[in-house]
Amino acid sequence: MANAQVSGPPAARPPGPGVPSARPARVPSRAALDETTLVVRAQDGDVGAFEELARRHQNALFRVAVRVLGDATDAEDALQDALVDAWRRIGTFRGEAAFSTWMYRIVTHRCTALVRRRRRTEPLPTDDGPGAPADDRSPTPERAAEVDAEMAALSRAVASLPEDQRTAWVLRELEGLGYSEISQITGAGETAVRGRIHRARGALAERMRAWR
Repeated sequence: MANAQVSGPPAARPPGPGVPSARPARVPSRAALDETTLVVRAQDGDVGAFEELARRHQNALFRVAVRVLGDATDAEDALQDALVDAWRRIGTFRGEAAFSTWMYRIVTHRCTALVRRRRRTEPLPTDDGPGAPADDRSPTPERAAEVDAEMAALSRAVASLPEDQRTAWVLRELEGLGYSEISQITGAGETAVRGRIHRARGALAERMRAWR
């Protein structure tokens, strides 16, 4: 039997096409990952991936919650509850709609539930009610005060809309969502969504007539 020839390690060569490099692959940060990858990771239990998803959408979700509820503190609570709910249910997300649509749906449902609980316990804020935005403002120059007053009137007008009209109007006019997406979020048909937005626009135009 011929003795086995012992040789040293092969000389290093630059990797050719299709040959993986010995250099460790750079792991992209979560912020650089696309949304689909983050969703998959979150469904596998990656809390950091879910936190990145929440970070990307939380401002828009908070805007909706504030407009629907008319109160920043309630909106923060609703958003927090919605995020906890979304984390618990992330495994049920099937990608049939955009992740943002799925999150809007959870947030609006949370807001709707809060509005209904509030309706049973206290009236919605009125023009002269305590805590109205106009009462808390410091004196401002005349024009700024006029604009502030108009915005406060609009906020009160939006708050006075029925909850279904308010939600549809906020998603359409403030978030710029399409009728189909609003339909997916609210669970109402597109025709109903269009009707709600139409009635909301009419009601707001009537209530803001004095400001024209």
